[in-house]
Amino acid sequence: MKEDLKNLGYSEEELFKPFDNSSLNSEKITAPRYSYWQSVFRVFFKKKINIVILSLLAIIILFAYVYPLIFEYDPFANIMNTTAKHLSPSKAIDKFGFSLRYILGTGSSGQPTFDAIWYGSRISISLAFVCAAINMTVGVIIGSIWGFSKKVDIFMTEVYNVIGNVPYLLFISVMVMIFTANFWTMVLAMTATGWLGIAYFIRTQVVIIRDREYNLASKCLGTSTFKIAIKNILPFMTSVIVTLLATEIPSYISYEVFLSYIGMGLSDMSLGRLIYASESAMVTPGWGFEFWSPVAVSAIITIVLYVVGQNLGDASDPRSHM
Repeated sequence: MKEDLKNLGYSEEELFKPFDNSSLNSEKITAPRYSYWQSVFRVFFKKKINIVILSLLAIIILFAYVYPLIFEYDPFANIMNTTAKHLSPSKAIDKFGFSLRYILGTGSSGQPTFDAIWYGSRISISLAFVCAAINMTVGVIIGSIWGFSKKVDIFMTEVYNVIGNVPYLLFISVMVMIFTANFWTMVLAMTATGWLGIAYFIRTQVVIIRDREYNLASKCLGTSTFKIAIKNILPFMTSVIVTLLATEIPSYISYEVFLSYIGMGLSDMSLGRLIYASESAMVTPGWGFEFWSPVAVSAIITIVLYVVGQNLGDASDPRSHM
């Protein structure tokens, strides 16, 4: 044996060395460098339609948050001017001159419909982002614990069976009726139980993934549960979370618009409140722009947010990075 080793030209120390079975080295493999998020954005921007939709989303965000800062919205600026009320775009431009503010006409108080739409969009989009941030954060954290712990699973399943069967819109409506219908009341109503459905969905995904072969192999190699969650489960769950977020943000805008339309939403002039206030203009000849303009903008916002989120969710799937 020793003669064979000498023929190879290597010493015993070079051929044989102790192996350190540490948790840090157990998951290391020899492979090219891989950046997850760099691959996500590479796949996402590979489709030209995503660039167009993302540009449209940037324009919407810009108008919703920057435009109201440049042009202050005053709903009662022309309230004493009876000739400035319910004007179509062409009549508004003839009266006030060509301006971006009057390209959608004026409303019941003589206010520019264009200004009102973007002022309302800022409120509706902010509400959706705040509610989504709270519900997704709480839902993902509790759902992950729910999926890993059997004791928590027993308790949370019973909680979900009771609360999860209460209609979400009914719960929001009751909360709004009990408290003052303002921005933070709506946030409280939408987040009090809104995270529960997300947590149950995440719990189901964790249960499916946690006992797969590569996770069992990691356990056998001595990898900690925390590292398995970060290295093995989280990358797989990222696409699921992003896809879920893509449906959550537009849904909050839809809830706000619907509740405001039936008179139970925000007291502020959000998109839903604007649609509710201009409801009579829908059937009045020549006043249609007051109603259909905020309806169209709210539809565009929800569709763009949904499509961007869905495509980003598809790009977040590691299987699409090959």
